[in-house]
Amino acid sequence: MAYLLDPIAFSLGPITVRWYGIILGTAALVGLWLAVMEGKRFKIPPDFFMDLLLIGVPSAIIGARIYYVAFKWDAYKNNPLEIFQIWHGGIAIYGALIGALIAGYIYFRRKGYNFWRMVDICAPSLIVGQMIGRWGNFVNQEAHGGPVSETFLRGTLHLPNWIVDQMYIDGQYYHPTFLYESFWNLIGLLLLLWLRRRPFMRAGELFFSYLIWYSVGRFFIEALRTDSLAFTAPAWLVSFIDALWSPMTLLFEPGAMEYGNVRISQLLAILIVVASIVLIVLRRKKGWSSERYSDPIRSSKTPAAASEAGEGI
Repeated sequence: MAYLLDPIAFSLGPITVRWYGIILGTAALVGLWLAVMEGKRFKIPPDFFMDLLLIGVPSAIIGARIYYVAFKWDAYKNNPLEIFQIWHGGIAIYGALIGALIAGYIYFRRKGYNFWRMVDICAPSLIVGQMIGRWGNFVNQEAHGGPVSETFLRGTLHLPNWIVDQMYIDGQYYHPTFLYESFWNLIGLLLLLWLRRRPFMRAGELFFSYLIWYSVGRFFIEALRTDSLAFTAPAWLVSFIDALWSPMTLLFEPGAMEYGNVRISQLLAILIVVASIVLIVLRRKKGWSSERYSDPIRSSKTPAAASEAGEGI
């Protein structure tokens, strides 16, 4: 007998607590713990990251919603109040990342810390948050891929019953894309934890490594989904993206698109990978990344830093 998870964890009177919220909260706390542990190595107080979480999470939610609504404006322009009803669904990870980075930049500047040094420390937190957060999609039976057979899930992927059963939606089994992305992010987390102890890493490069790793995985996994934000692009761009994704056709068929011919997340993933590689090379050549990841981190707002600055006048 199939066993489906109830999206509602429990209720307290009129208050309903959903697994999605619990999972996202857990993701945020694990990310906070990783940042605090690494921050101690650089003598950054835990309160710094706790305040960052309180600022970053709401900013990420706002950014994720704005991003989604902007690309689905036709669905909201006649009902603007729906924009604020995020419990009906409709957020995007890239939008969340943009919102969090904008808030982080302002916060780091106010605290006197270098932006690149801080996002390096936060990179493992970001990817572990995405790794855990995808299980919220699993509980909600959303953000899945195209149809597959039960044999594929059980015989090819060897998934346990509780995952297979949850992927049975309205009489059809679907690709567990949440699982693919979560596993990809787990490998990425281990890679980042290894890279940050390598002496060749310069300031900002751990963050760029996160962007590259996540975007490569997102590019290939996104094409399996059926709910992608998309737009209608020229034929040459469609052919280019299809050619990049073509090795995957040996294993999978792409998911059907609701509209458009190019998935926005795929195009954005390509741009992020290219931009990250260019910035790593350019920053090294121009000497903009002279600091190494392992170098001490100091705030320009601390008395010691201000004293050193005064001595140099």
